[in-house]
Amino acid sequence: MSFSDFQASTPSHPLAAYGWDDAWAGAFAPYAEQGLLPGRVVRVDRGLCDVVTSTGVVRADTAFVVPRDPMRIVCTGDWVAVDPDGDPRFVRTLLPRRTAFVRSTSSQRSEGQVLATNIDHIVICVPLAVEPDLGRLERFLALAMSSTAGAALLGEAPRAVRHEAHPLVLLTKADLVPDATTLSHLVEDVERIAPGVQVLPVSSATGEGVDVFGAIVGGGTSVLLGTSGAGKSTLANALLGEDVMRVQQTRDVDEKGRHTTTTRNLLVLPGGGVLIDTPGLRGIGLWDAEAGVGQVFSEIEELAARCRFHDCAHASEPGCAVTRAIEDGALPARRLDSYRKLLRENHRIAAKTDARLRTETLREWKRRGAEGRAAMELKRGRAF
Repeated sequence: MSFSDFQASTPSHPLAAYGWDDAWAGAFAPYAEQGLLPGRVVRVDRGLCDVVTSTGVVRADTAFVVPRDPMRIVCTGDWVAVDPDGDPRFVRTLLPRRTAFVRSTSSQRSEGQVLATNIDHIVICVPLAVEPDLGRLERFLALAMSSTAGAALLGEAPRAVRHEAHPLVLLTKADLVPDATTLSHLVEDVERIAPGVQVLPVSSATGEGVDVFGAIVGGGTSVLLGTSGAGKSTLANALLGEDVMRVQQTRDVDEKGRHTTTTRNLLVLPGGGVLIDTPGLRGIGLWDAEAGVGQVFSEIEELAARCRFHDCAHASEPGCAVTRAIEDGALPARRLDSYRKLLRENHRIAAKTDARLRTETLREWKRRGAEGRAAMELKRGRAF
């Protein structure tokens, strides 16, 4: 296939169904001239990845792409360049990411983990089998609303080309709430903590809301996020029209599910669009999410701007608009507690990250200094 073939983004292009467009063709141009092949990562496991290309799916090694940087590890959703004649094949480079959903890892190394890239819709699945955990949802939303910043953090998408991943909340298993009034109240509760975000009840069992959801994600790339047992894979199967993703029943005791999906899989939907199904998330630590926290709790930040003191802690200060709103019943105290908790966590992660970077920089300086001294000693030894 010639270089000019990669410049086309017509529906007939072999990768059009996976999201290939003129912008990706332009970004790939330098690599096309080197004889490399563009492809999109549809699955990653054990240091290898499946990449769909114009000639089919190839299995490629990811070690070539900065393996020591967890934020640059090849991820499902990435557009990459592969050597079609390589033996073994390697992913040669990542194209600049437009968006990235990033969480902090559970380790003590203060690192970020990229869960999905180049996404247009971040779909947060909240099962109605149990009462929705609003605090957990606020956490998901804060990260979702920081997805564009996550890509910028990596030095990815050019400033002239701004992309955003739009969050969407799905209240899954809506058939378990047969009373329409109760369901309406649940939707309203979620809408109050998700300003500007569409909240859609769906049921894979009855088909409620599935068509509407399919229309929303029919363009671009979407990622399904949520805990195990939230019905993500069942919903993916409903959109695909066949049982592609394996599912298991949730436990009757606590309605929690097991990790049936163990890898992040990119699937092309028959109605258009691309869907990334993910394993259930037990933990969802914040990562560079201050902007997202501000958006999720925009009403608190608007109230804070009216406080008498610009550094008001919203505790016992006179003229505090936030505490007054709580006393008047306009703002739930739980909401302020959640806001404070997420801000503290995000600041703590940021501080740890800065400390880690300082330590790594100091270690690198010491290594270079030692190498320089060794070279000097060797040179002096040769002089005698």
